[in-house]
Amino acid sequence: MDILIIEPLEAEVTQWLAERYSVRYAPELTRELREFRQSLYNVRALVLPSMLALDAATLHYAPVLRAVGRVSGGAENIDLDACSRAGIEVVRSLTATAQAEAEFMIGAMLSLLRRVPVEGADGMLVGRELGACTVGLIGMPPAAKAMVNMLSGFGSRVVGYDPSLHATDGVWERWRVTPLGLRELLETSDAVCVQLNYFSRYHGLLGERFLPFCKPSQVIVSVAHSGVFNERALADVLISGRVAACWLDSLEPGALDEGRPLNGMDTLQITPRVGSTTRESRLRSSWAVARRIDELLAATPPAPREFRSTDPGVPTDLAA
Repeated sequence: MDILIIEPLEAEVTQWLAERYSVRYAPELTRELREFRQSLYNVRALVLPSMLALDAATLHYAPVLRAVGRVSGGAENIDLDACSRAGIEVVRSLTATAQAEAEFMIGAMLSLLRRVPVEGADGMLVGRELGACTVGLIGMPPAAKAMVNMLSGFGSRVVGYDPSLHATDGVWERWRVTPLGLRELLETSDAVCVQLNYFSRYHGLLGERFLPFCKPSQVIVSVAHSGVFNERALADVLISGRVAACWLDSLEPGALDEGRPLNGMDTLQITPRVGSTTRESRLRSSWAVARRIDELLAATPPAPREFRSTDPGVPTDLAA
């Protein structure tokens, strides 16, 4: 079997792959880890959902695997180092969800700015306009460029921070974003959008070192992995009101359980990874993943098996 599809693809994309390769569609394997591993023996490409882990132990069951596709969400469930060592390419589209994520973050900011009022000069509780805000972008993936284009129509000032980009990098000027340090960004932004690609070195980055310096009544929207936040520090700024409201589109399981810092926060809104998932973005992503898998499989056809006849009178080296 060439391709094992566990995360559903668009029907037309699955059909396109099936015309070229032997394809098995088996979403039921998400519930059967042992069967999932046993199914990998002859699989050359895999389309994997977020609820299945592909780690070094699982890769032992996949000796001919060459590509792992992810259509939606991040790749936190995939051991990227182990895949790299095994010569397996993790196939994702970096741009397919950019428009969807940008629209989601714009809508979330508009909602929070109006729904969570602040005190006006006359003492009345009033909402705010996005056009009057300084918007801080933490992380500069393709969605950031789409956001800047949209925010220009509102008249917002846009500042940004990305630990992987130097302040002199040309992308800041091309995308019309003013680079700032993380603390300065939090101190000056009325609304903050977190879209930082997650690596373990960023775990808890937005914690007690930076969050206490947020501009008063700031709103935060995040489509990044919730691990970039320190739960206790985020809870503290929400309780104090320094951060008026926070919207997380991805939250680790159990983070709202009783006894955890974020439990019972009425100014915290959670959605289950809906920011990047639209009909249009899934179609774009499905095609991007399918075409790249096609390129990889076409470039590395399966090695032909050599069959030799045997003579009863000649010893055969079975180990070889």
